[in-house]
Amino acid sequence: MKLFKIIYVVSLLALAVTAANSQSPSKVIGQANKALGGEKAIKAVTSWRRIGKITRISDGATGSYSETAAGGDLYSRKYDLNGFEVESGFNGKSGWIRDSKDGLRTMTGDAATDFQAETLYRNTRWLKSKDQKAKLTTGGTTNFNGRSANVIYLTTAKAVRIKLYFDSATGLLLREEIPQSPTVSEYEFSDYKMTNGILAPYSIKYKVAGETYEVTLDEVKYNQSAAKSTFDFPKLTLEPLPNIPALLDEIRANAEKVADILENYSYTETRIDRDLNADGDFIQKSSEKRLLTFYKGNRISRTIEKNGKPLSASDQAKEDRDIEKQIAEIEKKLAEKERKLNENNRVSSGVVGQPKDDGKRITIADALKGSLLINPRRERFRGRNVIVFDYEPDPAFKPQTRNEKLFALFTGAVWVDVLTKQVVRLDAVLTKSTGNFIAKAKRGASFSLENELVNNEIWLPSQADINLSIKILFFGIDINNLIKYGDYNRFETEVRDVKVGEQSKP
Repeated sequence: MKLFKIIYVVSLLALAVTAANSQSPSKVIGQANKALGGEKAIKAVTSWRRIGKITRISDGATGSYSETAAGGDLYSRKYDLNGFEVESGFNGKSGWIRDSKDGLRTMTGDAATDFQAETLYRNTRWLKSKDQKAKLTTGGTTNFNGRSANVIYLTTAKAVRIKLYFDSATGLLLREEIPQSPTVSEYEFSDYKMTNGILAPYSIKYKVAGETYEVTLDEVKYNQSAAKSTFDFPKLTLEPLPNIPALLDEIRANAEKVADILENYSYTETRIDRDLNADGDFIQKSSEKRLLTFYKGNRISRTIEKNGKPLSASDQAKEDRDIEKQIAEIEKKLAEKERKLNENNRVSSGVVGQPKDDGKRITIADALKGSLLINPRRERFRGRNVIVFDYEPDPAFKPQTRNEKLFALFTGAVWVDVLTKQVVRLDAVLTKSTGNFIAKAKRGASFSLENELVNNEIWLPSQADINLSIKILFFGIDINNLIKYGDYNRFETEVRDVKVGEQSKP
């Protein structure tokens, strides 16, 4: 028993010592800013470029190395090893990678999220973490290459966690660990030299995918203009690309067909509400699973689970009442539609035109109406041939509606299946805050949608990721949702053609 007490006391003492030695994130970052040349000098940097030589330790292969960041959301890294080229970049809309073995491809999924997070970090370091809804948390102190180091975690709003090691004595950055799905890249920095009033490391040890590289820089430049082509997709293929406006017309035409097919499907939608806690950990706050099906050709929604569990008896009763309400609303609308149809039939002169469709479905092609479509390229996605293109706001576009005004503020990328002419993936980021004094969505809001081919006939949503901040009057609301779709079940029905009073077929 005494032994257990001794172990317990020693453990408490160890925790107390660790807590005492570790500094707050703000203090560590403040020390780092001062060591590098001062926060004002660092914030004044709007672009930078590193040029040097790279060596792969395993076989001694050597080549040139360059790295560039600019504009807050542009980044490029390029090197060659005895003629084998590796290049990656983020052009403000999408990330890409190219090498001499696998060619050029657009990043998607975790790889895209990780690289975008690295791009923002390379441009702004930790200086805009608050604006970017990222959290800085302490990781205590550790021994790094015989030196005491303060560890800080920078966790982005999309749960990308970057681990930083700062020299406890000098405040200089010693090491970075940056997720690069499916692995983690490690960077070690040394040989700091003063460059235009800022200390910059001229020696970098880079570890990724089991390989170690040493980079020796010849020069570091700040605030020099960089050509846009530095970050854009390389033009590597001579294969002709389709006319993008014509492709959008095909997508728009197919959208109605897709909507008709979708009306033969029931499916589930699981909405997961997520957030970063005080420690920078990504946590699931709540979840709700709903079943979407039809009643007389109209979509109805029923909650079937909350937080991964079936509904309680009281919640089930409430849901039943809600379904009854939805059905009553559908019956009311059908009766009103029948009444108007009968009135029109009694009109003895003139031609009755189509009623105005106030609830017109907005397609992705419509949403891109106010965008410039750039960087078209051919790629493979989920085993399919696709056309990928980026989009950005068209300054010459004059929006006519509220929706057009909103959509024209987004930038991102679109993936289109070559065979079906359907969108299979979409990434979107809000370029500027929009709204009024009552409610406003903040710049940087992001949305991504990924579809899956169901029954080899239609691309339907598989997952959506929503991340935005909304200010309503004097209150701020952060929304971080992951929506998963599934359990698609096709059924045959004639309910859309059944008149009121007739029985629908099973």
